[in-house]
Amino acid sequence: MNGPVVHEPPAASTSWRVALPHTAAAVPVARALVRTALAEREHAADCDTAELLTAELVANAVEHTSGSTPIELVVRLLPAGCQVEVHDADPEPPGELTRPSLGMPDPWQENGRGLLLIRTLSSSCGHRPTDSGKAVWFRLPGQRRPV
Repeated sequence: MNGPVVHEPPAASTSWRVALPHTAAAVPVARALVRTALAEREHAADCDTAELLTAELVANAVEHTSGSTPIELVVRLLPAGCQVEVHDADPEPPGELTRPSLGMPDPWQENGRGLLLIRTLSSSCGHRPTDSGKAVWFRLPGQRRPV
């Protein structure tokens, strides 16, 4: 071999960006989009977990933001897993995503567990401001699919 050894760069990420209606109907659509995005990837993240956490992010965006501005789902397939983001028009960060409350959720309440699930089941999560509001995201590591 002549010359220096050339190292291949890591596989580029693939991403999808989809506008969803600001209604509860966005939740099953988002789940289906994530399932489809992860279906063909050899080292994809756990699809069931990705769907569950995506549903939580989308449901939170619909429930906790006002207006009819569409929310946006961004799915990035990374060489070592995936990252899912949900963009909405409210700049207020989700309170208990990165600063969890000290107490446990009330077992008699129907809600209050979504951000706990995201913190617990993802490899990392967070939020960031955007030009039009905020993006809330999580990452899941990849795993080899059985042959």
